[in-house]
Amino acid sequence: MAAYGLYTHIASNKFRSMLLLGGLFLLIYVLVYAGALVAEVMIDSGRTADYYLTHASRDLVSAFPWATIAAVAWIVIAYFFHQKMIDAVTGGESVTRQQQPRLYNLLENLCISRGIPMPKLKVMDSPALNAFATGLNPRQYAITVTTGLLKALDDQEIEAVLGHELTHIKNGDVQLMVVAVIIAGVVGFFGELFFRLFTNLSWSGGGGGWSSSSSSRSSSSSDRDSKGSGGGAIIVIIIAVALIVLAWLLSQVVKLALSRSREFLADAGSVELTKNPDAMISALRKIENRGELPGATSAVMELCVDNPREGFADLFATHPSVKSRVDALVKFAGGHDPGPLALPDETSDATGTPDQPSTAGDQPPPMTHGPWGDTPPAQPNNPPPLPGTGPGRGPFGPLQGPLQGPWGPHR
Repeated sequence: MAAYGLYTHIASNKFRSMLLLGGLFLLIYVLVYAGALVAEVMIDSGRTADYYLTHASRDLVSAFPWATIAAVAWIVIAYFFHQKMIDAVTGGESVTRQQQPRLYNLLENLCISRGIPMPKLKVMDSPALNAFATGLNPRQYAITVTTGLLKALDDQEIEAVLGHELTHIKNGDVQLMVVAVIIAGVVGFFGELFFRLFTNLSWSGGGGGWSSSSSSRSSSSSDRDSKGSGGGAIIVIIIAVALIVLAWLLSQVVKLALSRSREFLADAGSVELTKNPDAMISALRKIENRGELPGATSAVMELCVDNPREGFADLFATHPSVKSRVDALVKFAGGHDPGPLALPDETSDATGTPDQPSTAGDQPPPMTHGPWGDTPPAQPNNPPPLPGTGPGRGPFGPLQGPLQGPWGPHR
């Protein structure tokens, strides 16, 4: 389903979510079939390839209900506990208005202005500059921001980032990403399980059998069967490995189904909410190359405002570059690009610190020298002169002739 606007994009996301759920079940059945092939070879390694393929198909039919139950259980666990899993990885903690009044008020104002339900707020203790949204329904929606983002961005820029994440929630991008995480997670788990199984097995070429550290199995057959069966087992193992690799690749292709246009649309949605394209541009410029979350998985990074991790030749990159996003905002929203921005702490060495003034204007004014010693400079808080006094005037009117001092007239 092609998406040409905001509402068709939302409908397209929902449609693709259903397709991805169907793809989850398909990939699980592929993995179960590959596992059945491996199991048949381990049980009896002296058979032909046709024998293994036929019996593995029967095993798949027998395991079909159990595989379906396992997939449904995985979806249920991810549906109810995915936020806790993400929080365990990132260390995000829920905050209230009393704990983060600035952040809370900014998000609340955006939600009230457009009638959007208020998501939960979470703060992650990290110097990185990033934020992401999670959740599968309005009761689960949450926006997580880093402490580094709160320190480096001003109110307008933080408001733009919050508007970006709210647009992801409104467009249904968050649900699509969570489904992708579920698919990649389950396929990656079983794929790694099978590969670990392979590494614990060794092929005994002389007898044409498999052996492990705990036990060894061998088969007795005729010389004719032995010559053909060894090759059949190897072929079947190659097929099983190919299926596992194919399932993993398909789980990665799921990421490509998440069109990069979702980031452009989220930027545009933020501008629509805040009416401030320059704030979104400056926020992106500050976040650029500063969003890496140490210890976070690739699935979590794909949820963020900016993902600095790029795939091979940018093939599996889930985010467009910051420059292309800024160019789009300049072209279509009328914003102004200031170019790459440095953070205040990055320019402290050039401008000096408060304890070490770097400009002449910060130096105290010099002392004035008079006949009776040094006179301190006039302070701005000194009381003003009496009315009517000043150069050439006395307390009772203008002075006539030369000014009179205590030791005679001053010429």
